[in-house]
Amino acid sequence: MSSIDRAKTLKQLRRLSHLLDNAIPIPGTPYRFGLDPLLGMVPGGGDVAGALLSAYIILQSARLGLPKASLGRMFLNVLTEMVLGVIPLLGDLFDFAWKANAKNVELLESHVRDRSTQENADVRFAVLLGIALVAVAVLLIVLGISIAWSLLQLLSSLSK
Repeated sequence: MSSIDRAKTLKQLRRLSHLLDNAIPIPGTPYRFGLDPLLGMVPGGGDVAGALLSAYIILQSARLGLPKASLGRMFLNVLTEMVLGVIPLLGDLFDFAWKANAKNVELLESHVRDRSTQENADVRFAVLLGIALVAVAVLLIVLGISIAWSLLQLLSSLSK
């Protein structure tokens, strides 16, 4: 990848991260949030959409030569956000505060600044991490639906 392509990709990832985690200011406060926690509130596919966008950042980071250890840290940042984001109310608040995508782009930027640690891109590893993120998102949705279904059945049996 040429240095121009690298700079373009990094700029694109900064924009995506900003959109997902910091695009919307809360008036009267220094705090910002993005579309990612709002996507997570969409029943059914919101968490999967967020996971796909986060996986894209990880994949592009691998193309830019980020080491496996840093890719793994990125994966854990997103996984933490996804798993804790499932907890009703507290999970939603956590989603607004954690900002996994911003953390991940900061990791990438620190790697790009320190070019002495440059490694070959391991895109296959990043693809596996992305697939794992989407699989976890789908499992969390299925788990949430199963719990909601069980609670509805319990409540309907109590009302008889």
